[in-house]
Amino acid sequence: MKPLFRTHGLGLLLAAALLGAAPAWAAVSLRGAAELTHELQSAPPCCVIDARSEDSQRQHPLADALRYRPGLQIIPTAAIVVVADRDQDAMNIGSILLKQHPGKTIFAVKGGVAAWESVLKTLSAAASSSAAQSARPGISFVIPHNTCETGTPLQILQGKPKP
Repeated sequence: MKPLFRTHGLGLLLAAALLGAAPAWAAVSLRGAAELTHELQSAPPCCVIDARSEDSQRQHPLADALRYRPGLQIIPTAAIVVVADRDQDAMNIGSILLKQHPGKTIFAVKGGVAAWESVLKTLSAAASSSAAQSARPGISFVIPHNTCETGTPLQILQGKPKP
């Protein structure tokens, strides 16, 4: 006769393994400046999507942001941040992007462009202070922001063949 514990223990382990293997369902998260700063400190976003009106974009352009348009094709490699005039608009655009890229992390900025600029300022200050502490001579390479949009590249780097 088998001990009761082993039989149930095996069943519990199997159930835990199956639950752990279930895919994590992502959702669009509405985040304020403080929450977003905390989320993005360890892993910056790959794409910032500017979903504001054309007038807002003209009056106050966002550097390094992709303008949202229906059919926008991106290949997100990290979190996506959506900035809009209204929080609900950011959530709606985030939902559209989530359907195109299930499982990706998408943040809708609560408070629009003012909140996003606050996040950028805080992240920039933190990055410059850590860079000053770890400054050392050597080779460095900066990966530009918003390199996730598909299409024709702006420039192609080519090396010369060695003789």
